[in-house]
Amino acid sequence: FAATVLPHFLLPDLKTKYTITMALWKAAFAALSLFAAVEGFTTPTVSRVSQPLRMAATLAESELGSIATENIRNIAVIAHVDHGKTTLVDALLRQTNVFRDTAQANEAGERVMDSEDQERERGITILAKNLAVMRDGVKINIMDTPGHADFGGEVERVLNMCDGVLLVVDSVEGPKPQTRFVLDKALRQGLKVVVVVNKIDRPAARPDYVVDKVFDLMMELGASDEQIDFTTVFASGLNGISGMDPDDMQEDMKPLFDAIRDCVDAPSVKSTEPEALQCLVSNIDYDNFKGKMGIALITAGTIKAGQPVALARPETPKKTGRLTSLFIFDNLGKREVEAASAGEIIMFSGLDNVEIGDTLITNEGGGANAAEPLPPIAVELPTVRMTLGVNRSPLAGREGKFLTSRMIRDRLFKETDRNVALQVEETDSADKYAVSGRGQLHLTVLIETMRREGFELEVGPPVVIYKENEETGEIEEPFEKVEVRVPEEYSGSVIDLFNTRNGELQDMGLDDGGESMSVIQYLIPTRGMLGLRSELLTATRGTAIIDAVFDSYRPKLKVDIKSRDKGSLLAFEDGVTTSFGMENAQDRGKLFVGPQEDVYKGMIVGIHQRPGDLAVNVCKTKALTNMRSATKGITVGITAPIEMSMDACVEYIASDEILEVTPSKFRMAKNPDMDQKRKKK
Repeated sequence: FAATVLPHFLLPDLKTKYTITMALWKAAFAALSLFAAVEGFTTPTVSRVSQPLRMAATLAESELGSIATENIRNIAVIAHVDHGKTTLVDALLRQTNVFRDTAQANEAGERVMDSEDQERERGITILAKNLAVMRDGVKINIMDTPGHADFGGEVERVLNMCDGVLLVVDSVEGPKPQTRFVLDKALRQGLKVVVVVNKIDRPAARPDYVVDKVFDLMMELGASDEQIDFTTVFASGLNGISGMDPDDMQEDMKPLFDAIRDCVDAPSVKSTEPEALQCLVSNIDYDNFKGKMGIALITAGTIKAGQPVALARPETPKKTGRLTSLFIFDNLGKREVEAASAGEIIMFSGLDNVEIGDTLITNEGGGANAAEPLPPIAVELPTVRMTLGVNRSPLAGREGKFLTSRMIRDRLFKETDRNVALQVEETDSADKYAVSGRGQLHLTVLIETMRREGFELEVGPPVVIYKENEETGEIEEPFEKVEVRVPEEYSGSVIDLFNTRNGELQDMGLDDGGESMSVIQYLIPTRGMLGLRSELLTATRGTAIIDAVFDSYRPKLKVDIKSRDKGSLLAFEDGVTTSFGMENAQDRGKLFVGPQEDVYKGMIVGIHQRPGDLAVNVCKTKALTNMRSATKGITVGITAPIEMSMDACVEYIASDEILEVTPSKFRMAKNPDMDQKRKKK
């Protein structure tokens, strides 16, 4: 009682509190041993006494904000999309007393880490997120990462803060294209891998096959002997169970926690001296009250709130400042601390010019004895570009709050602060900006976010980014490796679509799962993939499962790839659509608009049933005369319009078309700049 409670209440200084607590415990243990020797009692074993000693130490250390480095594990959860990463993290949270009771856990719901609206709507993880849990005296910093290839930049920067990874693999599907991508990144950084065969409760689960495939993949990627000797845990994140054998599952996640503790190394610390401070900033957050905040792993040294620091990069002038607040991750949130030491993941404020890739070093004494900055984070270059600019349509300005080019520019460059895989460039036009990303989804998520914030935008079609080979001088274009799982009866349609877009067949066969599914693998130019997903889903009646990942840059093909084989129906004039005008127009194709909608000349109102564009008068009204006809009583029903999401619109538009994005509407139209060029010719 004296060793644990009295220092806690009587001493204000945390460091003194911790020191005296440990000293009193050691003195109490020594006195107990002496008393036992005099009286002839059996001395208590160290293991029995060490439990309260560890509890007292943990109490004092947690207030200081630093836990012993050997009791910290920093891990990232990586996997292919929809293999159950976030559900698995939910199970870990529920079994580490993060929630007060069952009612609070039920209120939090499922997929707690997917907190963004788009993440819940699309069912995918978009942004990497941090959390920390305590289990058996060990603090586990967990980073939940996206599984989609377009958000690979999130995975690359998060791996800089980790000492090991949980590779989550579906117990039926096994390793997929994105599994290969994220595993390759982890192996190159020398991280240890704990393989989690998830969804083991599925009736078609084949754990032995999946483990063999993971082993083969590691061999193919050149893993070291230590990495290949990986630990495998079988789990069901949905049911919260795990085990070291699929036939002997425990009713909790204890085997997985034990594997993390025993198989993932504690952070490697070179020095704990304050002058040796090195923190590589891997993420950026923003607080309405504290401003811009950096998230980093302390590689070496210690850090205190209020100390003078500097942000440095190799061969770049330092940016100096002072930390105003220092936080560590605690459960789903963060906790302010006075100090933190090497091995801990921190969040700090006070430096508004912090950027991802900066190294936080000490600036005590002008930084005379400060450590050298670490190499900045390297991410793969973008492959797809789109133009975003001011909405110039006749219907512009009716809904949005942010309309000007300055507002759009500030928002785009602000996005590059935390989205390291995104690039924004000025163009020849003052009201347009070229935005480059990893893929079409990467860019459409940004556009959708801006739309919900109240922006109005004019969006150009996606185009691939070519580059020149420095050795050969050839122009190269990006290629993607695509895997399609589809019922056997639709395999012919899939192959035809890929062949028309200059795809190269890599492999084809039946799925081993026994579901009579064909697995088709193609190598295809990225420009051939633009707009292909919707055609594949249409041709296979929505049954195709499409997985694509960037493969490499290869010499550009000397052929043009057609994005679609049908033209568009264009509005003939400005006005409001009428039922009478739509009755005549729907005979020419399928419409995107319904009655009583505003349209303007050149706006795309539907898909033409033949190649080439056709102008139709959807605003035509019925002549009001007293003439009667034999067909007066015959009415024609109006077919319901096709509802186009933003992703569908981006896939649909051709090179001479644009997309108008407002907070509530998506309108496609012919690019007026292209029309002017055609008229001049």
